[in-house]
Amino acid sequence: MIFSMKRTIAILQKDYKDLSKNMFVASSVFMPLVLAAVYGRAGVKEISGHYMIINLTLCLVAAYVQCSLIAEEKEKNTLRGLMLSPVNTMEILAGKSLLSFIGTIIVIIAGAFLTEYKPANLFTVSIAIALSTVFYIGLGTVLGLVTKSVMEASVVILPFMGIFTFGSALGVFADKYPILKAAEFLPNTQLIELAAQDELGASFIDIGLNLAVILAWVVAIYIVAVIIYRKRMMD
Repeated sequence: MIFSMKRTIAILQKDYKDLSKNMFVASSVFMPLVLAAVYGRAGVKEISGHYMIINLTLCLVAAYVQCSLIAEEKEKNTLRGLMLSPVNTMEILAGKSLLSFIGTIIVIIAGAFLTEYKPANLFTVSIAIALSTVFYIGLGTVLGLVTKSVMEASVVILPFMGIFTFGSALGVFADKYPILKAAEFLPNTQLIELAAQDELGASFIDIGLNLAVILAWVVAIYIVAVIIYRKRMMD
């Protein structure tokens, strides 16, 4: 089936209308901006401070908003109708991801402005953030497909928010608890390491491993998302 941008945009417009009516979910978009404004006034000196805001944005906007949009579709029993419509899987996933992607990028840019974050190499950092955004949208898609309501989605997202926002700090205890070395491979940790290397003047090749790890997370989460989506179609 040929990919239709018209159908994808139609899904985007529908999601925008649904989100604008749900103030509880929509208000989560502003939380990273409030924190960024507070941090900005205090003065952010370390790269980890900037990326705490960015990783929180990825969790609250990319993952949580995406999760809530899909969970709301299931709660209203409209997702089943969408699955059975002529719209194919790629159009549905792309259409339901566009709003989360656009919103995330806007909030990250606004947050970076408030904290006065200016990456040394905007190109490489932008690629890393874009890839990370795609991953978190995939995570939100998976969680939305396995939850039954927006309220349930709000609870399920909490442990992931903790892991992917503050999980990088677990590496400090890796010497005492070797299992925590796995935290080094989390996408949020890789994003921080990439940004730190960027500040030191690393080339695109030098940060290639960090990008590869983030890309691996993207591929893995979307494989899971497609499997669960198709299972829901059969159900």
